[in-house]
Amino acid sequence: MNIEKLYEDDDLIIVNKPAGMLVVPDRFNHELPSLNRTLEAKLGQKIWVVHRLDRDTSGVICFAKNEVAHRYLSILFQERDVNKFYAGIVLGIVTPPEGRIESPIAEHPAANGKMIVAKKGKMAVTDYKVAEQWPLYALMQFQIHTGRTHQIRVHMQSIGHPLVCDELYGDGEPFMLSHIKRKYRLSEKDEQEKPLLSRLALHAYRISFHKEDGTLIDVEAPLPRDMAACVKQLNKWAKPMSSEG
Repeated sequence: MNIEKLYEDDDLIIVNKPAGMLVVPDRFNHELPSLNRTLEAKLGQKIWVVHRLDRDTSGVICFAKNEVAHRYLSILFQERDVNKFYAGIVLGIVTPPEGRIESPIAEHPAANGKMIVAKKGKMAVTDYKVAEQWPLYALMQFQIHTGRTHQIRVHMQSIGHPLVCDELYGDGEPFMLSHIKRKYRLSEKDEQEKPLLSRLALHAYRISFHKEDGTLIDVEAPLPRDMAACVKQLNKWAKPMSSEG
């Protein structure tokens, strides 16, 4: 799989992670391709994982290329001295169109691999803003100030606006053109409609931080094709609404 490199120097490499790819090997299925192993093979050297993205989330991710950089970057992420920005498509009309969610997150007591908002959980902070609003969907911008598992997904579900195609925290339904285009008709060559998006509608689009020597690293990755296609069709067939709804 071709991995797009966004930035590289002697200490780190930042790439645009494809949706559907694991960051590290699966504990139970070592045959599945992982981003760190793919990069190690491409670079011909060992790299260190600094942070992670969910398998279905695409976008900007950083790896260290030596132990000194790994130590520094790990502390940077732990102490929240990294600016992390995401874009996502959610269900519904989001009101207010801008805000902060400060809700602790904990492991679900019964469902393995799932998280919930819970008083006894670890504090999680997410800033959100509506970038574009349509009657049934919204394109969102997020900045996370903590790095909890599934943080954006859990927080958006908690305010009633789960991410599109989220099987754990939403309905898991793919994004279909027929959902927004009136009088949609299937073409003669197709037996059934193909979804515009069938994976979690979440993309890490920007990361910024300072290296140990003070150098500012600020890297962006544009919205991937599948999410951009949804936005394009929403603007074409769904009436855009003002940010005030």
